[in-house]
Amino acid sequence: MLQKTPPPPSVPPPPVTDLAIPHAEGVSDDDFRAAMSRLAAGVVLVTAHDPDDGPRGEDVGMTATAFLSVSLDPPLVLVSLRNGSRMDDLLEEVPVWAVSVLAENQRHVAGRFSMKGRVSDRLLFADLPYVRGAVSGAPLLDGALTTLECRTENRVVAGDHTLVIGRVLSVGPPSPDGAPLTYFRGKYRHLG
Repeated sequence: MLQKTPPPPSVPPPPVTDLAIPHAEGVSDDDFRAAMSRLAAGVVLVTAHDPDDGPRGEDVGMTATAFLSVSLDPPLVLVSLRNGSRMDDLLEEVPVWAVSVLAENQRHVAGRFSMKGRVSDRLLFADLPYVRGAVSGAPLLDGALTTLECRTENRVVAGDHTLVIGRVLSVGPPSPDGAPLTYFRGKYRHLG
């Protein structure tokens, strides 16, 4: 006669403080980075307006490849921000922000806003054509494949990044043509 084995006791999920544990044995930063570089990603420019920086405020921008759709109902997206970055600090204070999905011919924009130790964002936006979002007040780039304006719904610290989940409040008209800018194996690429 077969005896049934009782189910194992359920194990509660680890507390949030345990999420920032070191790499498993045998997984180095370089190994992990090389593995994840094999995942092709779209490239976006995340923007927000900092009303407290100067007399008219300042626009802030950041290139991101960790951006994705989370939910259709309600419409939610997620962007991953490095902890302590200017954008992470700003979006902790400013609840609305925007995303421009970059086209292949906007590679220079992606490079400009991903530089380390760069000049002020005011200079980076100076020669870029954009409109100001009606909801967020943030720059929406001309020529982008599409744009979204979002309001932060949730922030989740995950290791050395913060996952910002935003409710999409408005969507710009999609570009009828144009290829997306992609990032693969550490470089901007084109599909083809």
